Amino acid sequence: MTTGTKATTERRVNLYGMGLEELTAFVQELGEPAYRARQLMEWLYQHHVTDFHAMTNLPKALRHTLAERATAEAPTVAHVQVSTDGTRKYLLRVFDGDTVEAVLIPEGERLTACLSSQIGCGIGCRFCATALMGLTRNLAPGEIVGQLAAIQQESGRRVTNVVMMGMGEPLANYTSVMRALRLMNHPLGFGLGARRLTISTVGIVPRIRDLARENLQVGLAVSLHAADDETRDLLVPINRRYPIAELMAAVRDYIEQTHRRVTFEYVLLRGVNDSPADARKLAKLLEGLLCHVNLIPFNPVPETGFERPEAAVIKRFQEELTSRGIPATVRRSRGSDIDAACGQLRRRQPV
Repeated sequence: MTTGTKATTERRVNLYGMGLEELTAFVQELGEPAYRARQLMEWLYQHHVTDFHAMTNLPKALRHTLAERATAEAPTVAHVQVSTDGTRKYLLRVFDGDTVEAVLIPEGERLTACLSSQIGCGIGCRFCATALMGLTRNLAPGEIVGQLAAIQQESGRRVTNVVMMGMGEPLANYTSVMRALRLMNHPLGFGLGARRLTISTVGIVPRIRDLARENLQVGLAVSLHAADDETRDLLVPINRRYPIAELMAAVRDYIEQTHRRVTFEYVLLRGVNDSPADARKLAKLLEGLLCHVNLIPFNPVPETGFERPEAAVIKRFQEELTSRGIPATVRRSRGSDIDAACGQLRRRQPV
């Protein structure tokens, strides 16, 4: 009996993560009119209802058919940690029972969700805790948007901005991430403006070029961390495949095609990439670009062996950039006391 029930469940189609086109095709296969797909989208993504029997504006017969033929499995909250600064870190259980982390960062009226695109990460950045996990798998679109839904339900607040800066490299899971972002943007989905959505990448050049051709005005953040290939090879090993000159050419093309400002993220590591000379090299590299630099003082990950520079060194680095016409701000660490700050996510929970 148990085996039969499991087999029946596995044959069901998971509707969570589908967009309007896919849902329309599904309901039409059931002999239903196309507008039922719009109703399903509203229930799934606006009302966060995954029980078909609770979708009260659907005919009773359709609700019964959906329960037999489909599921609406979404990630669930397994654990929440709250920082002294109000940041919330979520451990979320996804479709196969594995877990990922996501972060909610409150700042005045702005409420930013930092979402994951993969379980672990295969890029291997030397200063990042997620890299220590290695890569397990890509997340499906429903597992990505489901993080947003779970965060909003648990916090009781509507997220205003989303950054794909959690676990994983978003452009290494390009198709699923773009489908998820379109669901976040869709008026029948989460209804977030495209300019409130940001993708962060270490610089997968072909996908940056693909992103430039997408008809979706999302933000692009490039994790640079060094202005010369020797240092960047050490910190971001994928630089050996897509060196700085090739990466910057793709970024220039992206700006030319989209007319959008690109953010460059730069983790400051003591004695590695934090000198005034490093800042001058970075300023020269970015000269003339429509861009902004986020300077990120290293957040502790003891196993990496790196350290955070002193405050005076960070300030000098910023001044070197701004004096040369490169807009630069120092990102304030949020949630570092619960390992929720940039580079710290790895599913390590308190004992």
